[in-house]
Formats: sequence, structure tokens, C-alpha cells
Amino acid sequence: MSRRSLLLALLAVAAPSLSGCADSEPDRPYTQVRYTYLTPLPLNVGSVEVAPLPRPGTLDDTSPLPPGPALQRLVEDRIAPAGSSGRARITIDEARVTRTGRNLEGTMALRLEILAADGTRAALAEARVVRRLTPGPNLRNALYDITRQMLDDMNVELEFQLRRTLRDYLQTTGPAPAPAAVEKQDL
Repeated sequence: MSRRSLLLALLAVAAPSLSGCADSEPDRPYTQVRYTYLTPLPLNVGSVEVAPLPRPGTLDDTSPLPPGPALQRLVEDRIAPAGSSGRARITIDEARVTRTGRNLEGTMALRLEILAADGTRAALAEARVVRRLTPGPNLRNALYDITRQMLDDMNVELEFQLRRTLRDYLQTTGPAPAPAAVEKQDL
């Protein structure tokens, strides 16, 4: 066997493992993103409802953190009813990541409506974030990264829009504390 044919044979055997190293990146550990560590945003409404999610995107099955359910968890973690009447209705208009050429483009958009006791709309806030990412060799890692970035952006944008647009419905103080128990009373 000639030196050249031996070298070609070795390259043919090694090529699949070499190309696997260059083209793939292992999955990282993926965690569910929660915002329970932050102070909830208390709205002066009796209840908060989240409308059903929009149709999932084409990459949701591939993503370790599907955008729709992740955005719904963010809303549930951050918005809390703190009043006695009326309700807040949250509609997730869009939560998806799509492939555009070599890039991933993600969008999250939601509306928060304050409805009076009779069902009429008393106030409205909207929040929208957009991200673009050029993925590396592991699509799942890139999908997780773009969704995580959009969630962090939406967390900030949602709070900003609520404080700007719905400040009259945000409770800045909690309920009055209960009076202290009487330990001893002179007659």
C-alpha cells in the first residue's frame, strides 16, 4: 500500500468523527425560567385571567423552552390580583421564534386589559419585544438562548408598560396591617 493511499484511508476513517466535532455542540442543561423571585405587580382587580395561547410556532417542538408557555409562566409569576372587583385579561398575541435565512427571529407580544365589573374595558397596556440571533451549531441551545433573552426583555417591558399605562390600577401599598393582639389590658 502506498503512502498516499494509506493517508487517504486514515482520513476516510477519521472524517466522520472530525466533522462531528466541528458541526455539533452538546446540549446544555436547560432550566425552566421563572420570575417568582421578583415582587409581583399587584393590580387593583379581583381576578387575572390569561386567554388561551396562540398557535405554536414551527420550532416549538424543537425548543427546550417553547416561547408561548414560557411567556404564560412569566405573566403568572409577575401579575397578581390585589383588589376586590373587576378583572385583568391578558392575551398573548404572539410568542414564537422563526428561522429567517441563517438567523432566528423571535417575537413576544401581549395585551393586558382591565375590565370593569360590567365587562367594559377600563384600561389597556401592550408590551412587545423582538430579538434576532445567529445560531451556532446547536439549534436547541440557540432556541433556548433567544427565548430566554426575550423573556428577560419582556419582563422589563411589561413592568415598564404597567407602571406607565396602568399606574392607576397598580397598588403601591399593601392592605393595612391587622391591629396587634391585646396582651394585657388594665381594668
